[in-house]
Amino acid sequence: MSLSHTMQRESARRTSASTVLTIIAILAVALNLRPALAAIGPVLDRIEAATGLTSTGAGLLTTLPVFLMGLGALAASSLQTRAGERRGIVLGIVIIALSCLARYVWPSNYGLLASAAACGIGIAIVQALMPGFVKRVFALDAGRIMGLYSTGIMGGATLAAATAACLSRHLGWEMMLGLWGVPALLALVLWQAASSSDPSRQRSETDKISSRSPSRSGRAWLLLLFFGVGTGAYTLVLAWLPPFYIELGRTEDAAGYLLAGLTLIEVLAGLIVSAVINRFPDRRGPLAAALLAILGGLVCLITMPLTLALPAMILLGLGIGSLFPLSLIVTLDHADDPARAGRLTAFVQGGGYMIASIMPFVAGWMRSHSNGLSQAWVMMAAGIVLLLVIALRFSPGRRVI
Repeated sequence: MSLSHTMQRESARRTSASTVLTIIAILAVALNLRPALAAIGPVLDRIEAATGLTSTGAGLLTTLPVFLMGLGALAASSLQTRAGERRGIVLGIVIIALSCLARYVWPSNYGLLASAAACGIGIAIVQALMPGFVKRVFALDAGRIMGLYSTGIMGGATLAAATAACLSRHLGWEMMLGLWGVPALLALVLWQAASSSDPSRQRSETDKISSRSPSRSGRAWLLLLFFGVGTGAYTLVLAWLPPFYIELGRTEDAAGYLLAGLTLIEVLAGLIVSAVINRFPDRRGPLAAALLAILGGLVCLITMPLTLALPAMILLGLGIGSLFPLSLIVTLDHADDPARAGRLTAFVQGGGYMIASIMPFVAGWMRSHSNGLSQAWVMMAAGIVLLLVIALRFSPGRRVI
């Protein structure tokens, strides 16, 4: 009896350690899903001067990877069937690492665009497969783990934005961009270690459950639109907030710190969502609060961007940082098993990121044909008002897709 009890305790200890390692690996992977985008904005003027990129072309450095993140997400279900979640995520991390390293050896305008496209594909693979993995491995706590995962994504953006200008000044912007391949390789090591120690690794990852395609559901299209416009606010701020403040007279460092401060608040907001989301089975309250915060931040940028810079950063950080994980959580609410969760999140993220990719490109075009970016903030504010109307439909009695 004593021996049996000891063996049970040892098994429980190994399972607990495996769970912790898996969560750490998920966070490590998440940290590498935004630096390739966030590190561009604070040094965009320097890149334009060195490569000859126009404002429209510079917008493509964010638009292209985000669009391919969507395109890759739509194809991820096929990859899941053939390779499984774990090996598929390994492939995505490897692509991200190699794409970042390529920016150091091929820093021309064509090289930057090619590496941006490759990064988008790698990020898409990870983002499409990770929610299904979380739903399967952490079935009873998927909302909380998705909150931590989303927080990790925003944490990577914070670190990249805060260090971009300083590292570029000391190492050159080419090496600064290339260095982000190193943490991606470290995340790969952690993910492999978690994969080999997780006792659930023997489960089938590609089981199919007969169900209709998400594309045949009106609710799935509504989730797609909601995720796309909401993520558009994130990509727009990520790409153009630093250049916007540099045009207003702030230094590269100051503009980078503004973006870093905003993304740090996003991280804190994501942690708060992760901690309290289980208390809100009706997601409409948190969604409305997040959207109103974003709208308030955009009004600050439109009316008095210098005077209200700090309130704008706080409001945008709280709103965007809450909306991103909430969008994923609401999507998972509509799936009752891992297989459906994988298909639905791939569909929602696929089309959603394509919508979101339009925002930085349109803002770059507006910047080229007007005196600044104010019109882009107005466009985004109109989109947020639309999301407030849509959010009212996400009641707890939602229909499973």
